[in-house]
Amino acid sequence: MTQLIYEQPLNEKTRSFLRLEHLAAHIAQVTETDHLHYCFEPIFALAELTERCDFTSDVLKDIDKQVLMLTKWQAFPHVDTQQVAQLIEQLTQTKTALNTTARLGVKLKQDKFISALKHRFCMPGTCCNFDLPQLHFWLALPWQQRQQDINRWTNEFTPLLSAVKLLLKLARETAEFIHCQAEAGFYQATTDKTLSLIRVKMPQGQSCYPTISGHRNRFAIHFVDFHQQKHTDKQVTFSLATCE
Repeated sequence: MTQLIYEQPLNEKTRSFLRLEHLAAHIAQVTETDHLHYCFEPIFALAELTERCDFTSDVLKDIDKQVLMLTKWQAFPHVDTQQVAQLIEQLTQTKTALNTTARLGVKLKQDKFISALKHRFCMPGTCCNFDLPQLHFWLALPWQQRQQDINRWTNEFTPLLSAVKLLLKLARETAEFIHCQAEAGFYQATTDKTLSLIRVKMPQGQSCYPTISGHRNRFAIHFVDFHQQKHTDKQVTFSLATCE
């Protein structure tokens, strides 16, 4: 049976990282397969998100923190030192790439074709050829050429997105799922650790989904019956992972 994983960030930085990861996955999808004009939505969203906030300093701090933690792990017995060394090397390379990146979005702003589209793309139904003849022309180009254009438009964001994906991967993989039960559809917990992300895993066949709230070292999970759209009073079995 398919297992669904629901995630809830517990701070603004993790919330932003998850959004960046989502956009990176969307861009990867539209780069690999021809989705016509749907490639522009994640590109414009990524440009706007990175323009509003400079994530580079937060990401670099988190990379340094992870490298320090992994370096300490190497002294522990029963640790796969080779795997830890590979992770440290990967983080170091990611940091180097991020440090050599110019201000994000500058190249995209300088692209006249992208600028012309961005000003009108938010209007409903503006993908018609009479609204954007330049888009109509571009969509008629061979897919390989359009694929190269998408890569060119998104390449400047790659170091940031790669770093964010790696940091989230490490956060998830260092938190194991444990078996839990929610009595009358409710579960709450506190911890001495400073948490950044709550993950709930449950079978798709269950007729409910979790709504998660929390902050730093406490959280609560309410399970909602999908068909009735209200809190369930049944006992719910699920798996829980708390990420620092």
